Amino acid sequence: MAAGAERSFFGKIGVRLAAPPRDEQGSTLATREALLLLRNYEDSRQGWFWSTDADGHIVYLTESVAQQLGRPAAELLGRPFLDLFLSSDAGSERQRSLPFLLTKQSKFDDLALRAAIPDGEERWWSVSGRPQFDAGGRFAGYRGSGTDVTAQRRSAEDASRLALYDSLTGLANRFNISKRLDTTLAAFSQQQRSCAIMLLDLDRFKQVNDTLGHPAGDALLKQVAERLLKIVGNKEMVSRLGGDEFQIILPDQEDRGKLGDLAADIIASLSQPYSVEGSRCIIGASIGIAISPFDGMTSEDLVRNADLALYAAKGSGRGRFRFYSNDLHQSAEDRRALEEDLRDALMRGEMELSYQPVVHARTDTVTGVEALIRWNHPERGSISPALFIPIAEEANLIWPLGEWVLRTACADAARWPGGMRVAVNVSPIQFANPDLPKVVTHALAASGLAPEQLELEITESVFLGDSAETAAMFKALKGIGVRLALDDFGTGYSSLGYLQSAPFDKIKIDQSFVRGATEKGSRNGAIIAAIVALAEALEMETTAEGIESLDQLDLIRKLNVSHVQGYVYSKPVSHDELLGHAEAGSWTIEPAGPAKQRNDRFQMFRKVGAIHDNHRYTVVMRNLSATGAFIEGILDVPVGTRFVIDFGEGQLVTSTVRRSKKHQQGVEFEQSLVSDGNGGLCTRHRVSPYLIAAASQQSGLSLPTFTTTSDWTAAA
Repeated sequence: MAAGAERSFFGKIGVRLAAPPRDEQGSTLATREALLLLRNYEDSRQGWFWSTDADGHIVYLTESVAQQLGRPAAELLGRPFLDLFLSSDAGSERQRSLPFLLTKQSKFDDLALRAAIPDGEERWWSVSGRPQFDAGGRFAGYRGSGTDVTAQRRSAEDASRLALYDSLTGLANRFNISKRLDTTLAAFSQQQRSCAIMLLDLDRFKQVNDTLGHPAGDALLKQVAERLLKIVGNKEMVSRLGGDEFQIILPDQEDRGKLGDLAADIIASLSQPYSVEGSRCIIGASIGIAISPFDGMTSEDLVRNADLALYAAKGSGRGRFRFYSNDLHQSAEDRRALEEDLRDALMRGEMELSYQPVVHARTDTVTGVEALIRWNHPERGSISPALFIPIAEEANLIWPLGEWVLRTACADAARWPGGMRVAVNVSPIQFANPDLPKVVTHALAASGLAPEQLELEITESVFLGDSAETAAMFKALKGIGVRLALDDFGTGYSSLGYLQSAPFDKIKIDQSFVRGATEKGSRNGAIIAAIVALAEALEMETTAEGIESLDQLDLIRKLNVSHVQGYVYSKPVSHDELLGHAEAGSWTIEPAGPAKQRNDRFQMFRKVGAIHDNHRYTVVMRNLSATGAFIEGILDVPVGTRFVIDFGEGQLVTSTVRRSKKHQQGVEFEQSLVSDGNGGLCTRHRVSPYLIAAASQQSGLSLPTFTTTSDWTAAA
């Protein structure tokens, strides 16, 4: 402590430095002992002291505190006490109150203030002070003390952070995002603004934990969080709810075109390979989307409906997104009922196989077929495998179903003359079962089919972890003599590493590349050409899936794809029909179909509203595409008439009659529909329920609100 500072401090507390009278000896000794104790306390750095004059200038400051500020105590004497702390705009609310307290000459206790440390180090002091007055009652300044509370404050901040943020990923946790959603929806409801949420669930994450362990799973979740933040941007709007579930809040967003694009980008990003502890991992993601106020006004309703949409997305085959619609409540019930029926479907003989020809692109000759399972439900009729295969996977029914398909396909193929091949899909769950080679061997032996006539189609997801078990499975299957095809190549996480290690005989090019290849400016043709060149260098065949138009077929031939599969040649046929063609000798199919690729048209029978002026007509929609529809129900409508088509749930689209014949009209939409993520279509925007209510009152029209489905898919 500087001598001047010591004298000032001693003077402030009334200590005289001259020798005291004898009768005051004991009192003086006690005072000096007290001063020594105070100095010892300062030296221990458990606390510090300060004092000011009436103008707020420092007259005493503990040396250790001055050192933290980077200056000796003597240099700080005479400077404003407020200079010891950061300016109010950089501090807390309590920090902003200090000038007010000093001006009012009020006492204060344990005021948390951030110190003005020169190098920017964050240090907090808890400061107390008492105003001093002279004998005449005039204000004489402050005396006070302080303690360093940096450690306690950081501990409290850490505890607060743990309460609000996920300790693994650093994202907001369930509690935090729930409160944020409540606050956002409450404010937006008053302002009649929209807000979307996405619920995201990782696909195949459990396999990472099971094969690589929980530490690897944790490392993977961190990488997932990083990718989400890179796409979404706003960290405060992305949360981890727990496990492999995430939630995203998107304020002021109701454009389902943009939301669908964002969801597709997220799915594509999260499906790219990960490197975790030296292992290569592949997962996927499914997303459910709900939008306020259309799909719910409260956070509870919105989250529940987004969860229903997520459930539907996972049930539709995973790796996709789905918007909420009212019919999903019934769909969830239907799905549970289907699961129960599926358990007995094999035993009741409700399953059958159909076969889609695989045709040589140059000769139009059928070289093989792909076996496709169909479920003939006694009440619901034919059910698509896109619906019941995901149910079978979740219900642990995929193994008996897969074994039945393999045995049946081999038995059927053994009856075909000419050595035609049969391809059978193998799910990742089947591939991971060590009994698969045994089942394949038994199916071949029981049927008498030659191994080279059986082709197993395997997706890239079997490479999860690149484990030794995967390599051993490939070796075992090739040891049997069957052919192997890499299915859906190019769907988001393709790697040339597969082709180095796995003994594939064929690459199947995913139909998503084919469908856009003939569009102007598309790069898909170049990608297909690169895949073909790679396959030829590795002496592999190629098959392009989903060819439906003649211009697509022409392009595929020019790109030297060796085989084609799609409606341009044939839909899947029954075994009896196939047998009839095979017995006739060489099976050649003449390609047929539309000359050019066009927007998908969904056949349906659906009642919708058609609004013209102040009249609302109920019409039947017979087919639908992204750009128009075919309706019937109004007689002799002039070409050029404009209608607003009401699909329900606030989905209104302006259209113009382009063709009209008696009670049938072809209408063109003013704004194209967008994908609903599930193979169907929906409007890009919806009309707010606030506006629908207002319009109904003004026009007298009874507009149906949010009671029907928001997506339209093929009735078949």
